[in-house]
Amino acid sequence: MTRKPILWLAIVCLLGSGFLLFRSFNKISLAAAALAFLAGYLLFHRSFSVAESSGSEIPNTETSPTQIFALGKLFEATLGGMREGLLVVDSDLRVVASNPAAHRLFNLTSGKLDSRRLTELTRNSAIYSAFLDALQGKERSGVKVETHDPGRRVFDLRVVPLGVAGQKESAGALGVFFDITQLEKLERVRQEFLSNVSHELRTPLTAILAFVETLESGALDDPENSQRFLAIIRKNAARMQTLIDDILELSAIEGGMIGVDAKPIELLPVVNDVITSLGSQASSRNISIRNKVPVQAVVFADRKRLEQMLTNLVENAIKFNRDGGEVVIECENGPCTSIRVHDTGEGIPAQHLDRLFERFYRVDRARSRDLGGTGLGLAIVKHLARAHGGEVRVSSELGLGSVFEIDLPNQAAGNGAKTQAESS
Repeated sequence: MTRKPILWLAIVCLLGSGFLLFRSFNKISLAAAALAFLAGYLLFHRSFSVAESSGSEIPNTETSPTQIFALGKLFEATLGGMREGLLVVDSDLRVVASNPAAHRLFNLTSGKLDSRRLTELTRNSAIYSAFLDALQGKERSGVKVETHDPGRRVFDLRVVPLGVAGQKESAGALGVFFDITQLEKLERVRQEFLSNVSHELRTPLTAILAFVETLESGALDDPENSQRFLAIIRKNAARMQTLIDDILELSAIEGGMIGVDAKPIELLPVVNDVITSLGSQASSRNISIRNKVPVQAVVFADRKRLEQMLTNLVENAIKFNRDGGEVVIECENGPCTSIRVHDTGEGIPAQHLDRLFERFYRVDRARSRDLGGTGLGLAIVKHLARAHGGEVRVSSELGLGSVFEIDLPNQAAGNGAKTQAESS
């Protein structure tokens, strides 16, 4: 093959790879595009190497050296910008080409992977066997690869053979590592969510079915017991309704379907309304609620959503308090407005604090269900606080109680939060 056809073939490879990338950005087209880029790049180098070794000049074709150089730079920039790791090995499993994403995958902080054997880079048997199969002409896809340095990452590896006409075995293999760590995490969260929902619904539903069967078996003729059974059925049905309402509310907040109309509002009346709505619940256990919010306190928030957050926090402070205990609501202004809800309960063990705002997470599952909790209230508070551009946190000491704090931005920062919440 002369040098001129080599150059034209290289140009076709590079342009064709770009077409594949933009036409259908999936795993197959990406691997094909990377292979085409690589072929074009190697052909360019071969052309220049032939010219230099023979002492002749690069042929004067319609494609100038400047254009060739630009196409080579385009190839390098494309590989450098790929999030997927690209690794090409020869028949001896020695690396002949790679990109920066592959360097990060193999935790290489400096230097290049080129000319190093695959066994020097990793001891992962899944990676090694996938490339070995490709050298024998077998395409491998869907190979799950896990790395644990520095943190756990999961990759979907696809390896294709680089064949040479007339040869049974491949001259090399090209592997593309697709990072699916986040997808794995989302799938795990989804499975946990479905498991928790089914578990939370099963308990009240089982109770309802059991008491319905009892009534059908003749308990309807016993006025005293039938009324008690109906009360239990109503209680469990209400619990299921509350759970479903909370799930729908949380899904709407997380999906950005609930807007936050933040504006300056007086905090004292909002806290008073919350205390009034929960007064009977607190009185039944002789728990006092003290509003220590200053009269002049103003917070930049959506009134409805702020009342919802405070209701969830104060209700939890009542539920998990001691009989005859106390709940205190305070406010402090600074770079942001901090609203704190103190209780005098038993406190929360330190190992639970980091996960307390997760969906369905409970410190004491049995006690929480007995008190009518769904396990979603604190998750709703967290997402509503973030919709305001703020945050929520908790501190606790065993035997002394807990403090939940909502930090909301002041008006200057709140405008940005409102825009973000509405556009999400």
